[in-house]
Amino acid sequence: MNNITVLPGDGIGPEIVDQAIRVLRKVSGLFALDIICDTADIGGASIDRFGTAITDETLRKCRESKAVLLGAVGGPKWESTRPDSPRPEDALLKLRKELGLFANLRPVKVYDNLLSASALKEEIIKGVDILFLRELTGDVYFGKKERVIENGIVMAYDTMIYRDFEIERIAKLAFEMAKLRKRKVTSVEKANVVESSRLWREIVTEVHRDYRDVELIHMYVDNAAMQLVKDPRQFDVIVTSNMFGDILSDEAAMIAGSIGLIPSASLRQDSFGLYEPIHGSAPDIAGKGIANPLATILSVAMMLEFTFKNIAAARSIENAVRTFLDKGCRTADIYNEKEDAGEPAGTAQAGDIIIDLIE
Repeated sequence: MNNITVLPGDGIGPEIVDQAIRVLRKVSGLFALDIICDTADIGGASIDRFGTAITDETLRKCRESKAVLLGAVGGPKWESTRPDSPRPEDALLKLRKELGLFANLRPVKVYDNLLSASALKEEIIKGVDILFLRELTGDVYFGKKERVIENGIVMAYDTMIYRDFEIERIAKLAFEMAKLRKRKVTSVEKANVVESSRLWREIVTEVHRDYRDVELIHMYVDNAAMQLVKDPRQFDVIVTSNMFGDILSDEAAMIAGSIGLIPSASLRQDSFGLYEPIHGSAPDIAGKGIANPLATILSVAMMLEFTFKNIAAARSIENAVRTFLDKGCRTADIYNEKEDAGEPAGTAQAGDIIIDLIE
């Protein structure tokens, strides 16, 4: 039995997850996959119901699953600067730490028929295909943090911390992934001023000795941010730290035209993974039926590839999404009034079309 835990979350999370599950059911039937879904609360929905962003019971369900599908968490209702207030995002950090999810894969591809959706010139972005590997268990997200008052002055700090083994395992995975692509890894850090980045560069350089057939380039994060806009086609695999990866992959999503197109997989060293779109809960459009479900649907494709090892099933979803776009179907976030015919597809309508295209 292949059981997955489904965590719809907040805002548009339930809407986009509904469509992804519909797609999963279609593919499961076509490829004889025996997948059972078990739903649980997370984030703000869990805070409202249980007073915590994730319960021990939900964590147990996730541990006992083959994979987790997550929608999104957060929203203004639960935003607070008080250190003792539960935050929806606490659930994400706990999941990553408790489940050992150390590697976040974020593929950024530019579809030829969506070139005009990007804010960048078509000749700059055509053919872009980047895989981000974001380390997930270290950095300021998990380092010591505190707020204190000294001589009447309020002071807060977060510790940017990395251990050698955390860097080593994400670097190895980056080089292994690059061997399946264009054999080029760009390691992004800030080694000129940050000590943890100096350790990062040292460890990545050491790991590279076992992958001499893969090109390694070191790049400071500020330059990487500029180069992603200036010449994104120079990149193949980008491996970087938790915070830098969080920021840079969102920047790169806009190269593709919308953050609503980018899926992700958070993996550990076995086949278990947590799959989610990289965008947030978008509370401003929640309940309107206009959210783009493509990133969540593509996250299901990543689940089928990395956890269930069914490449054919994964490609059937990816091909359906590509055909959806080739036919001129557009959701509101990628719709161009001057170029696109008809009206943008709503969330459920996009799901309907993709389901019909899967074969």
